[in-house]
Amino acid sequence: MGLSIRAYARLRGVSHVAVLRAAKAGRIPLEADGTVDPAKADAAWERTTEPHAAPRPRRMKPVAAAALSSVRETLREEGLPTGGGVSFVQARTAHEIAKAHLARLRLQRMKGELVDRARATALVFRLAREERDGWINWPVRVAAMMAAELGVGAHAMQKVLETYVRSHLASLAEVQPELR
Repeated sequence: MGLSIRAYARLRGVSHVAVLRAAKAGRIPLEADGTVDPAKADAAWERTTEPHAAPRPRRMKPVAAAALSSVRETLREEGLPTGGGVSFVQARTAHEIAKAHLARLRLQRMKGELVDRARATALVFRLAREERDGWINWPVRVAAMMAAELGVGAHAMQKVLETYVRSHLASLAEVQPELR
């Protein structure tokens, strides 16, 4: 007398549905009473089942290298280990960290602690232009007073001051502020 289909499935380490499918496909023999002779079924199972037909692990969809490097960078910034590959737990941790950063940025913007980059750049440009204009107009305002104190011609004093002020402003204009 043989085993029931469920008992044989437990013995084999597979589901009873797998045993039913194998029997229906003729890959394992059933006894006349519907039971399974384990010795005959094992031999037939090995003979008729391809080695690669065992359940294969599902392949993961490829993830963009940029996403993986972003996860590694986020974890590294937080001082967390990044190891070789990126696990789901690490990716989830990086995601939660990024959400927390975004929430903090939104809160800072709402409190007025953050400024818009374009607005800040325009403000810096406007202030620099006003400063430059003030310096360009300065020799005209003070040249006559300085010339009188030194006893030289006002026009000559103004030309010398303008030359040096413009030279100094040109050297300052070479500095390119980086607002990141």
